[in-house]
Amino acid sequence: MHYPKVISTYCPRCHKHTPHDVEKGKKKPASELKWGQRRFRRATGGYGGFPRPKPEGRAKAVRRVLLRFRCKQCKYIVQPVGWRASTFELTEAE
Repeated sequence: MHYPKVISTYCPRCHKHTPHDVEKGKKKPASELKWGQRRFRRATGGYGGFPRPKPEGRAKAVRRVLLRFRCKQCKYIVQPVGWRASTFELTEAE
């Protein structure tokens, strides 16, 4: 799927349609202090084997696309609801 790098959409801070830069969202590293990560470290630590079975098969063919729209005038960022796409590429406007 091809998506333009700059789109014109509504900015809630400017209260009008303005050009927005489109950025693809990136995953942050997981915090070691979160409860799920602490539980995972406790379960996998020590001399025992891995506590859960290894996943079989391959990864999903379709990934969720998360975009961020940054207003060019006020720099306000809006992150709309993502959708699934097998391939995603930001392209220049034609």
